[in-house]
This record gives sequence, structure tokens and C-alpha cells, in this order.
Amino acid sequence: MEVTLLQIALILGSGVIAGFVNTIAGGGSFLTLAALEFAGLPILVANGTNRVAVEVQNIMAVAGFRSKGVSDFRQSLHFAVPALVGAILGAYFVTNLDKTIFYRIMGVAMLMMLAILILNPQKWLHGREVIFTPGRRILSYVVFLAIGFYGGAIQAGVGFLLIAALVLVAGLDLVRTNSHKVFIVGTYTLFALLTLALRGQVNWILGFVLAVGNGVGAWIAARMSVERGDRFVRVALGVILAVLSLRYLGIVKF
Repeated sequence: MEVTLLQIALILGSGVIAGFVNTIAGGGSFLTLAALEFAGLPILVANGTNRVAVEVQNIMAVAGFRSKGVSDFRQSLHFAVPALVGAILGAYFVTNLDKTIFYRIMGVAMLMMLAILILNPQKWLHGREVIFTPGRRILSYVVFLAIGFYGGAIQAGVGFLLIAALVLVAGLDLVRTNSHKVFIVGTYTLFALLTLALRGQVNWILGFVLAVGNGVGAWIAARMSVERGDRFVRVALGVILAVLSLRYLGIVKF
């Protein structure tokens, strides 16, 4: 597929917006998936291409947390390994998925993200110390395996699922939770990306363009007074998700 300047401009712009949204509210990958498809990529290729930016973003985030002394790779691996297994299975599953079914899954995932935006559950998520009994350890493996499967298949919106699991299952505070989250996503995304690439479902040029856009958007959001823009971004993202979910569920066509 020949890449045009118009495609590059569209993907770069959507990447900037998604990076900004991810920094403030989360769910930006839903926007970039729609933009990649609008730029002419088949939806499954768009799903694979999006992982290039996700991987770059999380590598940078891991490095940032480590530079501030907030990292524990050994503990992160405890959660990342089952997520990795799930992600490989999820990536393999999605490569053989009918695009109509993928659209429906995306629509449902967008509605779930919309509910998360409305409820804003991070306000009541608080870490607590837990004892890792054998039963809780098994539960954590099952939970992170399932989240990894979703992340490998869809990815968009997986961040909150990981935050909720790390806080509620592992009892971590939100700072450590975010450091583990980016390590987990960065680890399993690498293998999911390779799986999708081997199936020919990654456009590397547009993927790296998207990665640049994500980085710029995140930098802009970090430099701004994000508290003032938080409500606006949540409302705007909510409207976009509502409209896109109707499209992917086949309720409206455009």
C-alpha cells in the first residue's frame, strides 16, 4: 500500500490528539483505530498498526518511571507473564476474526469505555495491602491472562482494566500501579505486534508516524494545566465514543 502525504497528516494529527487524550483521560486508541481505518487501512491492519505507537509509548513510559526510581521489574513480571500468554492468544485470535465481528466487539468496547468515562472510577480506586495467598495468586493469573487476551486482540481501553486489577487484586497504590501497567503493556504488546506483523497486519510507516504523534500529544498535555481541560476532554471523547460505537455496532452508517 502506497502511503500518501494526506494519510501521514491525518495519522499524525490523530496521534497528537490520542496522545493528549491518553495523558488526561485514556481511551485514545479508539480514536487512532478509527483514523487509521479512515486513512484507508483495513480495520484489522489498523488494529495491528496501532500497536507500533502503543509499544513506543510504553517503552518511553517505562524509562520515565525508572528514571524517577519507580520500578520493580521482578514484581512487574509476575503480572506481565500471564498477560503475555493471554496477549499472544488474543493476537492470534484476532488475526482470523471476521471484520464484522471485530466491528461489533469494538462497538461494545467503546460503550464500556464510555461508561468508564462517565463513572470515572479512578476516584474511588485506592490501594490496600493484601496478602498473596495461593488462592489470590491463582486469581491474579486468571485476571491478567484475561486482560492480556483482550489487550492482544483489541488493546484500546486496556489501561483501565490493568489499573483496576493492579489496585483491587494486587493491592498496589496508583503510582506503582502505573509503573507496572506500562511495563505489562510494553511487554505483551511487543509479542502481540510481532504476531500481527507476521500475519501482514501492520503498516510500519503509518505506525511510526502515529507513534510520533502520540509522543507530541502526550508532551503537550503534560506541559499544560491538564486540570482545566480534563472535563472538556472527557465530554468530547465521550461524544466521539458514542458516535463511533453506533457506527461499529451497525446502528448508523457513515
